[in-house]
Amino acid sequence: MPDPNRAVMTDEFARTAAELKAKRQQRQRLSNFLAYLVLTVIALIMLYPFYWTIITSLEPGGSIYEAKILPRGISFKNYLEVWKGTTVPFWRLILNSVIICTLGITLSVTLATLAAYPLAKMRFPGRDLIFYAILALMVLPNESGLIVNYISTIKLGLLSQTNPILDMVKQYFAVVLPGAASIVGLFLIRQAYLSVPIELIEAARIDGAGELKIWRSIMLPLALPTIAAFSILEFVAYWNSFLWARTMLPDKNLMPLSAGLLELSGTFSTNSRAVMAGAVIAILPILIVFAFGQKYFMKGLEGAVKG
Repeated sequence: MPDPNRAVMTDEFARTAAELKAKRQQRQRLSNFLAYLVLTVIALIMLYPFYWTIITSLEPGGSIYEAKILPRGISFKNYLEVWKGTTVPFWRLILNSVIICTLGITLSVTLATLAAYPLAKMRFPGRDLIFYAILALMVLPNESGLIVNYISTIKLGLLSQTNPILDMVKQYFAVVLPGAASIVGLFLIRQAYLSVPIELIEAARIDGAGELKIWRSIMLPLALPTIAAFSILEFVAYWNSFLWARTMLPDKNLMPLSAGLLELSGTFSTNSRAVMAGAVIAILPILIVFAFGQKYFMKGLEGAVKG
């Protein structure tokens, strides 16, 4: 015969386990609710300035110095004035930013991928010391190199006036070169290289492949997600370049979009909504790049951290 006491104890144990599970799930739901509530509040605080900029750029008139949820009317005249009423053609500012971003990303990615390979996979005296010395430079603010970079740019003759087309190319390079050697990119790509099995490299060397062949055929394909993430970071940096471009470029027609927005402010001194419209246009390419490259960006950073 079954023991009734044992059956009662089993039922009580099951009931107690079910109650504990229900309480645990309730605490988990409460914890998730609080976490999402905090994240929602943080997201609203961070997104509201951008939202305010958009609705302000769409308003036809009125005071801009007040918080609001909805615009007092919608008009696209501010965007039209941005395109046709600037001292520098707005399309030219966008073209300058595209050229600067293309040059900057190409140089930064090339230098970082080349420099990270010996620091990750080659053995030579002082390798780690060199790497940590480079990392130590990250504590210096970018502004600390303005004077040195300016003098170096002058010594290289990048601001000399000789030929209109050649001068334009040199001034583009003057904007790009000081940021071409990226410490962040070197660190990220080196971490990605460290995750590549050394057996692959040794096998390639046994087959007679040179170091450049190994770098091009093995290291670059395996580190591609991290390279893509670094390219997105460099795109944002060059697209938002302001201080150096504003300081360096003598020709306003060659300024990137972020630096050219200051010309908008001077042009529309009584129409701040046109300035807001220009800021929205400047931000849109960054949002588009992140929207399409978010998967590669997160995967690349995750691979670099694991490496």
